[in-house]
Amino acid sequence: VQLQASGGGLVQAGGSLRLSCIASVTRFPTYNMGWFRQAPGKEREFVAAMSWSASSTLYADSVKGRFTISRDDAKNTVYLHMSDLKPEDTAAYYCAASRKMGLASSGDYDYWGRGTLVTVSS
Repeated sequence: VQLQASGGGLVQAGGSLRLSCIASVTRFPTYNMGWFRQAPGKEREFVAAMSWSASSTLYADSVKGRFTISRDDAKNTVYLHMSDLKPEDTAAYYCAASRKMGLASSGDYDYWGRGTLVTVSS
C-alpha cells in the first residue's frame, strides 16, 4: 500500500486548503482512512478519519466545524478540506490507511504516506 498526500502550502490565517491523498491499493473502499498532523517539536496528533463505508467520521475537537474529510472510492482518494485556517494548524499532514477497527489513534493505522506541509501565516 502506498499513500501519496498533496495539496499543502502557505496560506494566510482564515484561508482554505484542500489536501488530497491517493492510495495505490486494491480494494480501497475496504480501508478506513485518516489524517494526522505533526507540528515542529510536537507529537503526531489525530485530525480526522472516515470509516471504510463512509458511515462514520471523526474529528479532533480542534478542527471540528472547520475541517471536513471526504473520500472518492472511484479515485482511491481521500480529501481533507480545511477552512478558517489558524496559525496553530501549521504542521506536516499525513494520511493513513487501515483495516483495523479504530479510527482516532495512530496505532489503528497500518499504512502511512509522506507528509504534506501546511503553513498558516498570521
